[in-house]
Amino acid sequence: MATKIRLARHGHKDYAFYHIVVADSRSPRDGKIIERIGSFNPNTNPAAVILNFDRALYWVGVGAQPTDTVRTILSNEGVLLMKHLNGGVAKGAFSQEEAQKRFDAWKAQKDAKNGKISAAEADKKAAAAKALLAQEVETNKAKAAAIAEKRAAAAAELAAAAQEAAKEAAAAEAEAKGEEAPAEEPAAEA
Repeated sequence: MATKIRLARHGHKDYAFYHIVVADSRSPRDGKIIERIGSFNPNTNPAAVILNFDRALYWVGVGAQPTDTVRTILSNEGVLLMKHLNGGVAKGAFSQEEAQKRFDAWKAQKDAKNGKISAAEADKKAAAAKALLAQEVETNKAKAAAIAEKRAAAAAELAAAAQEAAKEAAAAEAEAKGEEAPAEEPAAEA
């Protein structure tokens, strides 16, 4: 049986993620599988890969052929390097401890590189959030100034209306007193 290590699509229309599976090469993409050895989510930066390293190494060791995309994933995770190092151990070129030491050095270098990428991405997001917050603060200040201006205009208009009403009331009161006074004066003379 010709086995392949390939991706099986899952998720929905605009958010696909993949299971890394071992399957018969004749079975459909999302059909019957032999074993699921991991998952791959390309929607994150960097892409999230969860891989059962030992099972992937086993299947590559027994001859399962990875597809191009899966070969890249396995290479990035170090499965193919470990297979190569195990081949050197089998030939007697170096010991298993030396192979593990070389693999650990490679993995540390890879993790440091990915850490820098993740840190740069986090810094970029933080800077964007800070800029957005500063922009929002400026917008809020402008809105607050416009509202204060409107309130001051409304208060001034209200004060002017109150003053006008007071003048009208005073005029009406004076007019009322003025009408009453002449009416009283002739009555007082008579």
